[in-house]
Amino acid sequence: MEKLTIKSWALDDRPREKLVAKGKNALSDAELIAILIGSGNRNESAVALSKRILNSVEGNINALAKLSVEKLMTFKGIGEAKAISIITGLELGKRRQLEIALEKPKITSSKDGFNIMQPIIGDLEHEEFWVLFLNNSNKVLAKNQISKGGLTATIVDVRLLFKQALELTSVAMIVCHNHPSGKLEPSNADKQLTQKIKQAGTTLDIKLLDHLIITEKAYFSFADEGLL
Repeated sequence: MEKLTIKSWALDDRPREKLVAKGKNALSDAELIAILIGSGNRNESAVALSKRILNSVEGNINALAKLSVEKLMTFKGIGEAKAISIITGLELGKRRQLEIALEKPKITSSKDGFNIMQPIIGDLEHEEFWVLFLNNSNKVLAKNQISKGGLTATIVDVRLLFKQALELTSVAMIVCHNHPSGKLEPSNADKQLTQKIKQAGTTLDIKLLDHLIITEKAYFSFADEGLL
């Protein structure tokens, strides 16, 4: 039996033709991945194979992006070249998301801060602590990593944080860190650190606007929850 290539499918099942006829938004995630891999295996089409790969990560594109070449190659019909195509396509999507975020450097809400930082730290497997330094128009002057930690914690040097703020002549800041566990609830250490940064900022006339806890799909805002 020959491989079920895209050309052998019924016209309605061809994602390339569907994209041309109906536009990219009409395609499912599986159909987009099917275009990347081009063909399936002897028993299933590229779309069916793509659906099976997506089902293995419960349809989560972020989880799919974390799979290695070796892991993808465990699916029958996925060789090294196809695995690389999937990883490349998802990485381009991530970089596009980051560029879109960088095109809108003015912060008007906690969601803006999340959109900037989620592509950077949202899917990491360790904690990182970052700061968005803002001018008096709430435009981002810089975004800097302050520290990198382990699976559950990171240590922050508040002196280094404000040293960078003074060097940039920043008048406000938003601090943020990720929770690899996916839990959004702030720890007591998170709350204590937030108050420590806020108090230091009051002394130096540099306002702490928010502290964001970021995961793959969501965030917790200290400001929105009235904890600042």
